[in-house]
Amino acid sequence: MPAFTPLQKALAWATHAFTASGMVAGFFAIVFIADHQFIEAWYCLISALVIDGVDGTLARLFKVREVLPKVDGKLMDYVVDFANYAIIPGYFIYEAGKMVDGKWQYLLPEEYRGAAIALLLIVSVLYYGREEMVSSDMYFKGFPVMWNGVAFYLFFVFDWTPEVNFAWIVFLSIAHFLPLKFIYPSRSTKFRIPNLVATVVILGSNLGLLAALALGSPQEWLRVASIASMVYFWGISLYHTFFDPSTRGVQ
Repeated sequence: MPAFTPLQKALAWATHAFTASGMVAGFFAIVFIADHQFIEAWYCLISALVIDGVDGTLARLFKVREVLPKVDGKLMDYVVDFANYAIIPGYFIYEAGKMVDGKWQYLLPEEYRGAAIALLLIVSVLYYGREEMVSSDMYFKGFPVMWNGVAFYLFFVFDWTPEVNFAWIVFLSIAHFLPLKFIYPSRSTKFRIPNLVATVVILGSNLGLLAALALGSPQEWLRVASIASMVYFWGISLYHTFFDPSTRGVQ
């Protein structure tokens, strides 16, 4: 086994600590959700998303697996991801709402809130229990556990009724197990540049939308850009699933 310098070990531990900091961001998202500070909660969840997008690159750069072979960074990543992509967004969907005619209206029908979140969490755990969540050509198998994105669109982008929101929760829960090839922007090699551009657009427009809402001046073009990038991800995923001969049917 090669000897590693104290600096290499320090960088490896710092990378693991960076991964773990995503859980800190998630915790404060819970605090803000409980206080109905939904915009602030989303700053925390987007911070967690950025951490998750960067930590893998840092791990490869600093050869974390080789330097600290007895510390399972992948397992740590799963723990943090499940909290920030399933549990905390589930709480957001459960708790979020707005005033309508002087009365608080939740995102979901009050009589089905608990059932909807129970379904969301159960299917998320089942999805994580699959031996292979990602295909050999680097696509998610089925709709991935990205309930943070669902929560964002249901609350900040669309203005659907609680009943329609509930229907989407049910559909996307089922979609975890449909034979879809959902795009994995950081790893899918085909159309890599458009995928990364769409990723930048969706992050930028969603951050901009949050900032505009915080300032009380929502910008419709940001909403349109966010929806367009989301439609791109669904469209390219359906293309790879049903029409692209090089990806269709690859497991």
